[in-house]
Amino acid sequence: MKRTTLLFIIIAALTVAASTSLHDELKYYLDRHNVQDEGYEMVASYAEYGDTLLTRLPDEPLQLLNVGHWRGISRQGTGLERDTLGRIILGHYEADTLAFGIRVDTAAVYSGDFAESTANGHGCCLTIDGTYYEGQWENDHRHGFGFSVAPMTHIRVGQWKNDKYLGERMSYTSERIYGIDISRYQHGKGRKKYPILWDKLRVSYLGTNQKNAKGTVDYPVSFVFIKSTESTTIRNPFYVNDYTKARQCGIPIGAYHFFSCKTTGTAQAQYFLNNTLFRKGDLPPVLDLEPYPSQIAKMGGTEALFRNVRAWLQAVERRTGVKPILYISQSFVNRYLSDAPDLKRDYQVWIARYGEYKPDVKLAVWQLSPNGRVTGIRGEVDINVFNGYRTQWDDFLNEQTIK
Repeated sequence: MKRTTLLFIIIAALTVAASTSLHDELKYYLDRHNVQDEGYEMVASYAEYGDTLLTRLPDEPLQLLNVGHWRGISRQGTGLERDTLGRIILGHYEADTLAFGIRVDTAAVYSGDFAESTANGHGCCLTIDGTYYEGQWENDHRHGFGFSVAPMTHIRVGQWKNDKYLGERMSYTSERIYGIDISRYQHGKGRKKYPILWDKLRVSYLGTNQKNAKGTVDYPVSFVFIKSTESTTIRNPFYVNDYTKARQCGIPIGAYHFFSCKTTGTAQAQYFLNNTLFRKGDLPPVLDLEPYPSQIAKMGGTEALFRNVRAWLQAVERRTGVKPILYISQSFVNRYLSDAPDLKRDYQVWIARYGEYKPDVKLAVWQLSPNGRVTGIRGEVDINVFNGYRTQWDDFLNEQTIK
């Protein structure tokens, strides 16, 4: 078999592998992003046209390795060669320097910019297992902005460093949907109490680690979650008044319950339902799940924990008619959530992650900072951003609030 025939067989096989099981992931990404997000047009192009590995393939017939166009003693134009690692490169040369082309070995096909025979600059790569990456490269490593799709995994769009995915760095603009969550602590500590000025609420500071804001931070508060109960004995004394005032100002409201490992999920659900207001248009109830490892162990391990979590979620859904949201931290996701794949699959997630990068999971709301500032509230406030834009937010309010 000719080497060039083998080259095309490998390319074709890898192209077919990359075309499977990606439709839902791409649809989810495009539904939650728009052209303001870095890389959106690149992902949209992939969704419409598939991978672009063949777009730079020259038309000329190729018969031998290490042949091409020459100008004097320098390669100029299209040529085919094998590098020192045995990889086949079909490239375009300028003054004896490989500028761009396609490189093939037994594990992958790369198409894009080169420095010598290594991937440098913009390029795309399709591996034998069907993983596709397009974006920036440095010394044969994914490095800079790019996106990756692979069978049976979700799409990754954002920053990479030496082949490690860091995450999506979100741009903060007035078109994002911002919200807050509050408890009794937003009314002050000790004897000194402060009211919340509900008619004056504006997000004025996103928090310590959120630096990618475009223009002045002065955003409306589009939703609020208020702590209602904890365990089976603790109530937020400001809950009813805050709920009433927020509703009078037309701010969509939800209530959350802080889960305890010391009593059953069923008992906690009943306490939450008995002490919380539920009216038409309210946001889905939230279960705030923040146990320490020692508390999980004392409860009987993750199996016991998730059994009681399911009991709470199911009881609250039966009463309210809407599926609750699960509030967890990124560390909880990394450490425990794989033990409950049904929860990860069936419930929307609200994640606390205070770093620069957006959580690498599908989510409804991201709590991006614990130390933001809001005009009308004294002290620090948790700042949240909805995972989507106005269209998705309107759909959420129409479809997933209490009827």
